[in-house]
Amino acid sequence: MRKKIVAGNWKMNKTFDDAYELVEKIADEMEHLATPSVDVVVCPPYPFLEMCGDLSQESFFAVGAQDVSAHESGAYTGEVAAPMLASMGIDYCIVGHSERRAYHNESNEEIADKVKQLLANDIRPIFCCGEKLPEREAGTQFKVVEKQISESLFGLTADEFGDVVIAYEPVWAIGTGKTATPQQAQEMHAFIRSLIAKQYGSHVADNATLLYGGSCNAKNAKELFANPDVDGGLIGGASLKADDFLTIVQSF
Repeated sequence: MRKKIVAGNWKMNKTFDDAYELVEKIADEMEHLATPSVDVVVCPPYPFLEMCGDLSQESFFAVGAQDVSAHESGAYTGEVAAPMLASMGIDYCIVGHSERRAYHNESNEEIADKVKQLLANDIRPIFCCGEKLPEREAGTQFKVVEKQISESLFGLTADEFGDVVIAYEPVWAIGTGKTATPQQAQEMHAFIRSLIAKQYGSHVADNATLLYGGSCNAKNAKELFANPDVDGGLIGGASLKADDFLTIVQSF
């Protein structure tokens, strides 16, 4: 049975004190939630990883980073390597987010290298994919997502791929307040699962965890998560409010 995951991507938000208050409330409230079948992941900015990791020891959530270097070590000022994250006990890491692709010109090949770095250090990648609005309007969304997945992930072995989480985030829905309809989300998730089945077989595809992201919130999560191929969400803005985030966690 594949994992259900709700991951909160804080992006570049919160001061240390605000972050501590948020994650402390999440930790306190999660002790009272009956969600044993859902893995909860908090992905704060780098400076807050250790603090979140400390608080996670007394609660029931994992900690993830928002990005990782494609290099193992070396003269790469400002970069953070996978072995560094592993040494802190980080469980997950987001890679390929549309904001990284757009603002840092990340290619599918570079993202593939990041995925390999994470897997080599026993960190589960949360690989993001999704189309822009003109691509959706042109009807090329499936080709776009297939290219992103095939060029970044299909060089992995079946065993390696089994540790990857895929988050479908239509770029036109990220931070815009627009959300893919449940039908659109299910259609793309089913398509992604079919791609995995063609590459690795039905067993790997059936066990792959696929998340939806893109203005998923406390009001629409239940309807989105009811789709048979949607296994949870990568949550942006709604993860910055403990009550909203925990409502989403309970939306299965």
